[in-house]
Amino acid sequence: MTLSISNKKLQSKQTTIYSMIILALLFFIFGLVSWVNTILVPYFQLTLQLTNFQSSFVTFAFYIAYLVMAIPSSFLLNKVGYKKGMMLGLWCMSIGALLFVPAAYWRTYQLFLLGLFLLGVGLAILQSAANPYVTIVGPIESAAKRMSIVGTGNKLAGVIANLVFAGVVIKESDKVLMREIEAGVYTGSSLDAILDNLIKGVMMPYLILAVALFIFGIIIRYSILPELDPSVVNKRTDEDEKSSKSILQYPALILGVVAMFFHIGTQMIALATSIQYAGSMGESLTGLAKNIPSYTMMLTFVGYFIGIIFIPKYISQRYALLIAASINLFLSALIITTSGTVTILGITTDISLWYLVLMGLPNALLYAGIWPLAINGLGKHTNLGSAFLVMALCGSAIMPMIYHSIVDSNIPSLSVASAMKNSYWILMPCFAYIVWYASFGYKIKFWKRRNQLK
Repeated sequence: MTLSISNKKLQSKQTTIYSMIILALLFFIFGLVSWVNTILVPYFQLTLQLTNFQSSFVTFAFYIAYLVMAIPSSFLLNKVGYKKGMMLGLWCMSIGALLFVPAAYWRTYQLFLLGLFLLGVGLAILQSAANPYVTIVGPIESAAKRMSIVGTGNKLAGVIANLVFAGVVIKESDKVLMREIEAGVYTGSSLDAILDNLIKGVMMPYLILAVALFIFGIIIRYSILPELDPSVVNKRTDEDEKSSKSILQYPALILGVVAMFFHIGTQMIALATSIQYAGSMGESLTGLAKNIPSYTMMLTFVGYFIGIIFIPKYISQRYALLIAASINLFLSALIITTSGTVTILGITTDISLWYLVLMGLPNALLYAGIWPLAINGLGKHTNLGSAFLVMALCGSAIMPMIYHSIVDSNIPSLSVASAMKNSYWILMPCFAYIVWYASFGYKIKFWKRRNQLK
């Protein structure tokens, strides 16, 4: 009998380990597809000859899918389960990646946007399944640690994605052409011919990605990942589970959605604008500046290892969230209040750029800290609550557009570099809110003050 129990525990532990490896690979795919957008924005702006406003739709088309698809994803997962849902999400992404082939062949901006949207739809389904899965597959107190473990896969992909894109898609000969295009050497039909040839560099990488996503979908479907029932493993009390309480009656969730929106939005501002900010100070896309997002990702990668080591053994996931958000609040203040030219890693810019890059380190603990605090105790509402949090990922689409509109409003009276620097003030209220959520917001159980005493 004792031997049987021990064997069951061993099998359960092995299943958990294998599940975490599979989920880490899944989060690697999240990163591979998501973070390449940081280089796609300036790349498409050049090869498709887009305005700043048009280029912002490259990010918008991808992340707005989270807002559109998140809630339908929760109903899909309730119907087909986590594993089949993940497979369908990967297949949707495969179709989106495949659309890049005809889009590049005809250099059609709108078809690229459709492909990006379908990639986002697939990711919305995957995020709705994978994030709560990681959170509830073990004790809620160590959820941030598990999020950090799978997050290493996500951010490792972020480092690799930009380096691979820059190395595979943008060849050395292409870099020369891009510099010449930026200098205005080509015009008319000769410019069109060069741009047609240049953008075809995305065809083969995205075709390979489409095939890989389709195959991985099948692997996930028939893997050893166990099907989990959130109503059993993530509930507070039986009374809560039987009640007709609406999802909107969980303040910690709704306030957490706002915190997630601000976190994801500020993270994308820092990543998606860093190359452009360096460019406004004289650095080129084809130069060392293209590696800046990878430096941010490397720091985030380190941050995840810090989370794995210290949470929850030495520090709770809530305190980790509070400290990380406070650090980023301080860094955002330094961005707009300090100045001075520095040369770091061969890149000569204002020092404020490197405060932006440093945000990558504490950013690792924000996502991992907000998610478990927000969905803790949702029980039967776990999938829908997770869908709300996934909707918040549209902050990556909306916040950069708000930032760029502030920059554009400042440009008539300031240089582009100064306008971008001053507009980073938008980061401060976002991090201030996350500090408040980590301190008090997560504890709120009722919307009305009088009910807090019950």
